[in-house]
Amino acid sequence: MSSESSQREQMVLLARSLFERGLTPGSSGNLSMRAADGGFLVTPTNASLGFLDPNSLAKLDANGQWLSGDKPTKEAFLHLAMYKSNARTQSVSHLHSTYSVCLSCMNNVNAENLIAPHTPYLQMRVGKVALASYKRPGDTSLGPEIEKLAEKYNGIIIKNHGPVVAGKSLQDAVFAIEELEESAKIALLLQDRDSATLSDDQLAELDAISLKVGP
Repeated sequence: MSSESSQREQMVLLARSLFERGLTPGSSGNLSMRAADGGFLVTPTNASLGFLDPNSLAKLDANGQWLSGDKPTKEAFLHLAMYKSNARTQSVSHLHSTYSVCLSCMNNVNAENLIAPHTPYLQMRVGKVALASYKRPGDTSLGPEIEKLAEKYNGIIIKNHGPVVAGKSLQDAVFAIEELEESAKIALLLQDRDSATLSDDQLAELDAISLKVGP
């Protein structure tokens, strides 16, 4: 099996896992990864992550132009913005997962640190999470904002939409967005309660064993 064939099989497997556990309903959510030849593999538009065909995944060239496979997700520009900002990013995940979306709909939040660090794992896999502006799905005018935020953040939640996360591999990007979703759930369950969060010193200690692609 070629390297790209293996990548396609892995994307289908991990996408199905996200779908089967209710993290991306219907045809929502999309995944991408750098292909072995320098281009990108991206999940198709209007496709359920639970029922992907490895041979139908969209193939983009190094500049993001569609080469083959089914038409790529209309949100491919979000992925390309993340790659452009950080050459170490090897994969990007985007979901419409419930708790992250709930956080994205709240007012009076800290847009530079949307999810309080109650556990070590968000810091290790994602770090601070930023809030991006709302634009209608597929509106490429959001691209420059995502690109700018991705210079400092591995995890971004688009207002009234959902999270976008960068990873060192497809598996890392999937695990990281799962951790972000779990952390969003914890934050909402503890909302308005007197809860403990990790200190700056404790967060700095975790950076020594970080699984993130960026700072």
